[in-house]
Amino acid sequence: MPKRALISVYDKTGISDFAQALVQEDFRIISSGGTAKKLEKEGIPTDTVDSVTGFPEILGGRVKTLHPKIHGGILYRRGVDEDDLETHSLPSIDIVAVNLYPFQKVVHGEHTMEDAIENIDIGGVALLRAAAKNHRYVTVVCNPDRYEQVTKELKEKGVVNEELRKTLAVEAFMHTAAYDTEIYQYLNQRFTDDEYPRGYFVFGSKVQDLRYGENPNQSAAFYRTEFTHESSVLKAKKLHGKTLSYNNILDLDAAIDMAKEFDEPTVVAVKHTNPSGIASGDDLVEAYRKAYECDPISIFGGIVAVNRPITKELAEEMNKIFIEAVIAPGYEEGAVEVLKKKKNLRIMDLGGWSPEPEGVVYAKVAEGLLVQGRNTEKLDMTQVKVTSERPPTDDELSAMEYAWKVVKHVKSNAIVFARNDHTVGIGAGQMSRVDSVKIAHMKARSDTAGCAMASDAFFPFRDAVDAAAEAGITSVIQPGGSIRDQEVIDAVNEHDMSMVFTGYRVFKH
Repeated sequence: MPKRALISVYDKTGISDFAQALVQEDFRIISSGGTAKKLEKEGIPTDTVDSVTGFPEILGGRVKTLHPKIHGGILYRRGVDEDDLETHSLPSIDIVAVNLYPFQKVVHGEHTMEDAIENIDIGGVALLRAAAKNHRYVTVVCNPDRYEQVTKELKEKGVVNEELRKTLAVEAFMHTAAYDTEIYQYLNQRFTDDEYPRGYFVFGSKVQDLRYGENPNQSAAFYRTEFTHESSVLKAKKLHGKTLSYNNILDLDAAIDMAKEFDEPTVVAVKHTNPSGIASGDDLVEAYRKAYECDPISIFGGIVAVNRPITKELAEEMNKIFIEAVIAPGYEEGAVEVLKKKKNLRIMDLGGWSPEPEGVVYAKVAEGLLVQGRNTEKLDMTQVKVTSERPPTDDELSAMEYAWKVVKHVKSNAIVFARNDHTVGIGAGQMSRVDSVKIAHMKARSDTAGCAMASDAFFPFRDAVDAAAEAGITSVIQPGGSIRDQEVIDAVNEHDMSMVFTGYRVFKH
């Protein structure tokens, strides 16, 4: 019985060499459409699909390989289905090399709905699934990177070994699952108003294996789950330094997210996904120094993100201490060379700056997945409610706004002391809000008198305001909404503070 390979590919990378290698191993090639034309043009003998089936391509090419002779030839079980093979003159097909219309590429560029629909592959998916199902006898190849491995097996052994057939079958099902997920997500967004549909699918394409997870006893890998236009650690290019760790990636992501909060040039220092200091200003070196001074202990071994290209002068300032990684939308002349003096420093280049957050946030729990939208709400300071007897000054409003931009990125219970262009003290992740206030005061390395205080949620008691007054805080921004709001307002008035309510909280749990 002759050996046959069905080849029908959109991505024709390496296909001619692969087909030629199969011919040299005595395979007959069955092909269709553009693939057949390419192979015939290059002198590779090819049986067209319609010559095998006796049925022409129809519907403008929508139907080519959907025929019993093709699928029967792929799904034929050796030693079981010989009667059907002979009765219906089915061609036994041993290798199926197929890849799909570029739906994902099309819908992530300028396109019409018609473009999207016409790039939903039907025949290709059916071929891959059929071949993968019958992997006991059939080799399925959907990735051009596998061609050489398959031909090497054929040259050395005359057949493709069972383990490789199994691996390629899994790869084919992964390919079709990812393809269907992309189509489902695209159409769900456009055909329904269901933000959280009955079925929620996530497909991740592996970016890299990681040495370990949060701890050395945990395995880990990094996957891409969506395509957006915003700047992200996934898009960033490593220019120098050690391989990124699991914790590095989490911290870099958090640092970039914080930097996106600010339009003005801003330096963000992060440790364990919390900011240790944030500062803004046209002079990046001065901004870095202010971010550093907020918590000069925690920045050691931390992550620094900048929402502007890093200058040589800033690089020189950063090199005075040990930092795990820096990330920015580019580097000015000489900056990378300076930073490279630190052998292990990870230097990450975003390549550009697109700060608008997109997509969703996931949290894994046992047997479940939590999905929520990004926290993108921007505070309009003209809409806040003044709740104190003394109205805030312009400087206090500016400091409040800055503190509010930061506090949404601090783990709850979160407290931030700030002036109008930098943080002064940060209290993160405490079980009681008053303790977060005390920690923010304790960690502050400069005078907190006259600072604004932001709280990510309401104050349940007046004790946090009393502690803030002891630290010299003169203005407070918080969501409000506690049954004891009046008690807190009374405390603010007793200390001659100003206070505004935003009307919404910014928990980061």
